[in-house]
Amino acid sequence: MSFKQLTPLFSVSGQITEADVAAAAREGFRAIVDCRPDGEGAGQPSFANVSSWAAKHGLEAIHTPVTPSDIRDADVEKFARAIESAGGPVLGYCKTGKRAATLWALSQAGKLGADAVLSAAKGAGVDLSALAPRFASSSGEEKIYDVVIVGGGSGGVAAASSLLKRRPSLSIAIVEPADTHYYQPGFTLVGAGVFEPEMTRRPMASVMPDRANWIKQAVATFAPESNELTLADGTVLRYRALIVSPGIKLDWEAIPGLVETLGKNGVTSNYRYDLAPRTHELAQGLKRGRALFTQPPMPIKCAGAPQKAMYLSCDTWRRNGALDQVEVEFHNAGAVLFGVPAYVPALMQYVERYGIKLCFESKLVAVDGASRVATFEQKDTDGAVTRVEREFDMLHAVPPQRAPDFIAKSALAGETGFVSVAPDTLQHTRYPNVFALGDAIGTTNAKTAAAARKQAPVVAINTLSMLDGKKPHVGYDGYGSCPLTVERGKIVLAEFGYGGKLLPSFPKWLIDGTKPSRAAWFLKDRMLPPIYWRCMLKGREWLCDHHLLEMKAEPTAK
Repeated sequence: MSFKQLTPLFSVSGQITEADVAAAAREGFRAIVDCRPDGEGAGQPSFANVSSWAAKHGLEAIHTPVTPSDIRDADVEKFARAIESAGGPVLGYCKTGKRAATLWALSQAGKLGADAVLSAAKGAGVDLSALAPRFASSSGEEKIYDVVIVGGGSGGVAAASSLLKRRPSLSIAIVEPADTHYYQPGFTLVGAGVFEPEMTRRPMASVMPDRANWIKQAVATFAPESNELTLADGTVLRYRALIVSPGIKLDWEAIPGLVETLGKNGVTSNYRYDLAPRTHELAQGLKRGRALFTQPPMPIKCAGAPQKAMYLSCDTWRRNGALDQVEVEFHNAGAVLFGVPAYVPALMQYVERYGIKLCFESKLVAVDGASRVATFEQKDTDGAVTRVEREFDMLHAVPPQRAPDFIAKSALAGETGFVSVAPDTLQHTRYPNVFALGDAIGTTNAKTAAAARKQAPVVAINTLSMLDGKKPHVGYDGYGSCPLTVERGKIVLAEFGYGGKLLPSFPKWLIDGTKPSRAAWFLKDRMLPPIYWRCMLKGREWLCDHHLLEMKAEPTAK
């Protein structure tokens, strides 16, 4: 392998072999710096292997593992110390050489100057131009990002990819403290034993767009009047545009006794990655008894998910011959089975088939796990509220949900605590350079990943318009999708927009969303996961164009 020389004292390469180590020794290198985490790729030698090869050939081996989207100041400092202590030429390597070059550039920019390190890297065939904003920040200059995105979930990552697809030169920071990204629509099928849990999660670094700067922090406060936000460690970020997509808070603590009994005493929930497999285990093991399924007051993430868990559990009992021995109750804090009437007849067929008792305006308010008793507040036809206790053998509980605290307490919040945006342009109602999408917005659309998928290009296009000094010119029609899994192999594919308007994506001959179909199951089971990972998160906007509404221009003043 040929080594790319950035300076007489530093070169980079892709993954090395023992033969490369021997060649490095012959060429006069004094040390080798491994910038890859162990186990990053198939067939990758471990650092222990490389260290033994280096010792054999009289070289020092140093490990400074980083991921491309998460190179922190501490990593840069460690790398700088490593090359300074080598006392001679150093070879840095990673998968392609770019990470090693990045660490070197960041460690040397203060000494050599940003232009010099960028030029040295370019001369070696490594493009590090995306580091220019970080050079400014590290040199003490004030850094203003073109766009700061709060949230690395489906909405935030999709919006970032959509922006970069349209304008790759943007400087974008994504603020997200979590290490893991979850495909939450898959939790329903994990709870039915169809998906393995691992299919629904990936390292956060793997979904971050390459040209975005991932800031692994939480947001503490917003100052939209001065185009700033403050992170949990006190760092202040400035922006030209802000996109907010932090998701929704699952308020498990709002129901006394629930947190203490989750995952035991027959209590489970598909709303948590670690508990969804438990739903399938409980359904498989229950041969007789009472199963309770709950739905809290709106708004909640995926309004159909509470009853999806119920239908698939009932289907398990049907397949196991136990359905006649299991008493099933659906306690819904709302007054109807589903908010869009067109889909209710198909759902009612399954309610009747499975013998489910519907308990409307019945809200879970307490759980005694040890005694296996759930307490509900139920409203009668006169509006009087009474407390009812129900014993259970299985309880699928869905927590109340609300805006994240740092959103609800901020200047961005509306009366409900969610971000106040125009329902069509998704532009903030008070701050023109702020946009939002996903579960944290105070609009009436369904809070689903499908909604975020259609919102992302609207936010991206309108943000770019704002940055160009123009008004937002595309709108969102409220599209949301809820694939209601009524049995294993069949789905009622609910697709609708603002006001309950039906917005089917497919011709009726292919998928009639008001009826259960195997085609809709195939869509959710086989097509939607790769569409999520490979399209939505990568800026490939499949079936989004016809949901972009061209906004009418404002009349010209005379």
